[in-house]
Amino acid sequence: MTRAFTVAILALAVSPLALADIDSRNWEGEVELGLLITSGNTDETNINSGLALKHEITSWRNTGEFRSLYSETDETTTSEKYAAALETNYKFDEQQYLFLRGSYDDDRFSGYDFRSSSTAGYGNRVWQAGEDSFLDLSIGAGYRYNKLQTADDDVGRTEEEAIGRLAGQFNYELSSNALFRQKLSTEVGLSENETITESETSVQAQLINNLSMKVAYVVTHFSSPPSGTASTDTETSLALLYGF
Repeated sequence: MTRAFTVAILALAVSPLALADIDSRNWEGEVELGLLITSGNTDETNINSGLALKHEITSWRNTGEFRSLYSETDETTTSEKYAAALETNYKFDEQQYLFLRGSYDDDRFSGYDFRSSSTAGYGNRVWQAGEDSFLDLSIGAGYRYNKLQTADDDVGRTEEEAIGRLAGQFNYELSSNALFRQKLSTEVGLSENETITESETSVQAQLINNLSMKVAYVVTHFSSPPSGTASTDTETSLALLYGF
């Protein structure tokens, strides 16, 4: 459990550093932390943490997302996941942009030692109403490199192939202090025909000042999962967010 606590603490530690220069560098972001510990008939610990950053100027938009998830029941680890995604957009008008994206996912119980991909392509903000309500759609192509878990990681089988990527993000301001978000992406392998689809649905409500509460539901589907693993993973989380 030490590794999960370390990730959570690092996410919290980064926020003051980003906050110090937010005005001059056009940065904004959110730090997320959810924690549940029970004892008695069942000893259970659940931790989810995250850090989301965005830097935007006239021609460029840069985003970064970092997430961790850890669960333990009766001193047995039942889930452990770490994920990161970085994306840069070059905006050549108010709606259209080119993107370059990289992602890395380390899920102990997925059958993969890690998953990684890099993609580039075209995006369009097809609808926007105010600052927080919009719909982005994008299409691109790139490369996927995954390593499967084995008894000896040094000789673990790898998956390498060209991929196509389709993605969308829909944000809708429900009220002055509540926001709905829907993210959906699909990466399709062009040789192995492995398709990985991820969906994140969340509702965020402001509690006081920069503090909010977030409920999220994440679904990840593999068309051809590694042997002995399920094709669909789901996560439900409740967390506090600090925005800066």
